[in-house]
Amino acid sequence: MNSLTRRQFLSTASAATISLAGINSLQAGKSARPHLTLGFSLYGMPHLKTEQALQAVAEIGYDSVELCLMDAWDATPLKLNAQRRNAVSKKLNDTGLKLTSLMEHCSLPGSKASQQKVLDRLKRAAELGHALKPMQPPLIETTAGSGKWDQLKNEMRDNLGAWAKVAESTKTVIAVKPHRGGVVDRPEQGVWLVQQIDSPWIRLNYDYSHFTHRNISLEDSIRTMMPFTSLIQVKDTVQKGKKVHFVLPGESGDIDYVQFLKRAVQAGYQGDICCEVSSMVFKQKGYDPIAAAKTCYHNLAPAFKQAGISRG
Repeated sequence: MNSLTRRQFLSTASAATISLAGINSLQAGKSARPHLTLGFSLYGMPHLKTEQALQAVAEIGYDSVELCLMDAWDATPLKLNAQRRNAVSKKLNDTGLKLTSLMEHCSLPGSKASQQKVLDRLKRAAELGHALKPMQPPLIETTAGSGKWDQLKNEMRDNLGAWAKVAESTKTVIAVKPHRGGVVDRPEQGVWLVQQIDSPWIRLNYDYSHFTHRNISLEDSIRTMMPFTSLIQVKDTVQKGKKVHFVLPGESGDIDYVQFLKRAVQAGYQGDICCEVSSMVFKQKGYDPIAAAKTCYHNLAPAFKQAGISRG
């Protein structure tokens, strides 16, 4: 891959500084007027061309968007040549959508040899983010992979240090998501990793759906993670027997999103609330990505008004 040129680096350095200021304000911003964006992840539109998906998301009324960079999706960096990147960037500008994040699927455990492929992937993602939005590059968010925490936490700490070097060199924040059943699956585990690295470029992605039905309360998880969080994703879960199934945000009725938003803001969060459609949903027969995006919007948008939180 091509590294950032000197001109690209200098042109994005000021934007990165602004981004870091925003990250740091998560801890100091409790007195600021609440202001969040409502976004949709194109992970939930796996078969649509990126420009088509962006247009649909904008017409529904969202403020922001996440691109999915996994190999099967249209926006994976190796599929987007210069012409397509220009087209996607233009569509973002024309629709007014803020590009808040890029979804990747990287594994944090592994040998140095296996991690090289991960680092290359993160570099490609960062390069794409800067190409699409050079003055306001999006963060990269990813889960950490699978395995046993107690066996792998030190290995992940060391590997995350290498991720931090990529993040700093490309001026791109990387946010790791604690994921139900993953090697990092609890709030305190994610926080431990971030604290071990102690880099403003390594942050967390908070998704309460991975803590429901596990005796991890909304209040406690927000209190634990929010000082280290740069992205919030939302979806619901329903429990059937001993199994938990992901559903669209707002569908279970178990999460009070008005209180959710209020608590996040009270904890200092001032970023994106990104609706995510689980593969459990979009792999179902007859799935309609536009209808799903509309349902997410209609379930979440009223909560902003009721919570007294501005959007934009």
